[in-house]
Amino acid sequence: MAQVEATTERVIAADAEAVFDALADYSGTRAKLLPEHFSEYEVREGGDGEGTLVHWKLQATSKRVRDCLLEVTEPTDGELVEKDRNSSMVTTWRVTPAGEGKSRVVVITVWDGAGGIGGFFEKTFAPKGLGRIYDLVLDKLATETQK
Repeated sequence: MAQVEATTERVIAADAEAVFDALADYSGTRAKLLPEHFSEYEVREGGDGEGTLVHWKLQATSKRVRDCLLEVTEPTDGELVEKDRNSSMVTTWRVTPAGEGKSRVVVITVWDGAGGIGGFFEKTFAPKGLGRIYDLVLDKLATETQK
């Protein structure tokens, strides 16, 4: 099993603190940021950053749906880590200042991929597909925070 990694980043014309707060607001803003690939969104505990437990289904392809139950931590300033209780998937969101009134958002998702030929295809295509999904999330995050 090889580790699979998908990384997406964007500079957003909004203050890093405002961008981070929007991402960490699972009980409000976060649901607005999710494109149609996400369904059954539900905050089960907490709702604001560290200590949040959130559920959703992620439909990466027409045949692949991942049932996610994510524990949220904030290991450092400007960082949210979502660990899936149902799989090896971990998504890290990092928000850092990127000049006056701008912030850089980097989202990295890693998981243990399949072995064999299926693993080859997963490692080749899954990061691109997940990158497209997170591009949509970052588009909505930019729209929400650049008001």
